[in-house]
Amino acid sequence: MRAIAKKTVVMLLVAVFVTTVFASGSFAQAVIQDEEISTENMVVDAILVRPLGLCAVVLGVGLFVISLPFSALGKNVKEAGEKLVVAPAKFTFTRPLGDL
Repeated sequence: MRAIAKKTVVMLLVAVFVTTVFASGSFAQAVIQDEEISTENMVVDAILVRPLGLCAVVLGVGLFVISLPFSALGKNVKEAGEKLVVAPAKFTFTRPLGDL
């Protein structure tokens, strides 16, 4: 049971990392902007990237709540909310399907 919990935590952290990389725009800058969105991109987005984005949103909300006292002390609650909740949510829910 403990090994399963560790694997789940590791998988969720990897999902957050991958989604953060996508959401940061570094990957999006590598994709040619004038290129038409392909079917493969849509399939990968729908099957892999969006669910990972949803995991990132859930984990981001949890991390935001955990870090809220420290953010409040550092007077950067807005920045923490933007990075941990808003950015993954925008990446997951507002961009067109296949637009990586």
